[in-house]
Amino acid sequence: MASSVHLAVHCGYYSDKLKAVERTLFNGDFLKGSFGFGAKPICGAHSRRFPSSAATIIPRASATAVEDGSNSETDTIPTPKVIIDLDSDPDATVVEITFGDRLGALLDTMNALKNLGLNVVKANVYLDSSGKHNKFAITKADTGRKVEDPELLEAIRLTIINNMLEYHPESSSQLAMGAAFGVLPPPQQVDVDIATHITVSDDGPDRSLLYVESADRPGLLVDLVKIITDINIAVESGEFDTEGLLAKAKFHVSYRGKAIIKPLQLVLSNSLRYFLRRPTTEDASF
Repeated sequence: MASSVHLAVHCGYYSDKLKAVERTLFNGDFLKGSFGFGAKPICGAHSRRFPSSAATIIPRASATAVEDGSNSETDTIPTPKVIIDLDSDPDATVVEITFGDRLGALLDTMNALKNLGLNVVKANVYLDSSGKHNKFAITKADTGRKVEDPELLEAIRLTIINNMLEYHPESSSQLAMGAAFGVLPPPQQVDVDIATHITVSDDGPDRSLLYVESADRPGLLVDLVKIITDINIAVESGEFDTEGLLAKAKFHVSYRGKAIIKPLQLVLSNSLRYFLRRPTTEDASF
């Protein structure tokens, strides 16, 4: 039976870890508050994966960074994907990294994760039509338990993306983070209004399934959890995918131990849409 998690406010060790990552990657603050998960039993893990985006054709940023050694002027740059999964393993947080057939052993990435106070307890690589998938099972070094704190999960995500940009600079134009510290920023920004999709559906009598898709940015995972819990909805286990310029989140949520009723589903959806909407100018007249 898969374990799951509910939200509880706390500060301390993981907040310091994430702030260190912020300083390294962005030289500035981008997260609002400190939030964590505590353990609580549930059942019924979901293994559904989010739909994939098609690869695009862009000029190659660095021929030497591509493992196949091709010297062509253009190349099909695959969509980078980072999946953080709290559902599939009851004892560890599963992280999956995909970037076509360009990823190596990712030893530097695993060392960077260890610097966050984490252990990679097992790792494997498999190939399919979309390329090479590197999958890690991660636990906290001090407790041996899976990672459930949103700030530490976000630190993991940004650390992985930073390493991908460092060792595969051609991924920069395919990632939202490429505009912040990449070699080549994305040629176009995602229209938040068009890219944002939110659905809430029943997931049994005791919880609901919340799906959020929107333009990616630093700190999005932590902010989403904060918005949800600010309206007294408990966040249990889930999955957070970084797929190119988009972020796709799947959360198991509940209200007072029950599935969310339709009126509250509407409140939840509207709250998230308001938060994710395109920023407006302060001098707008009303």
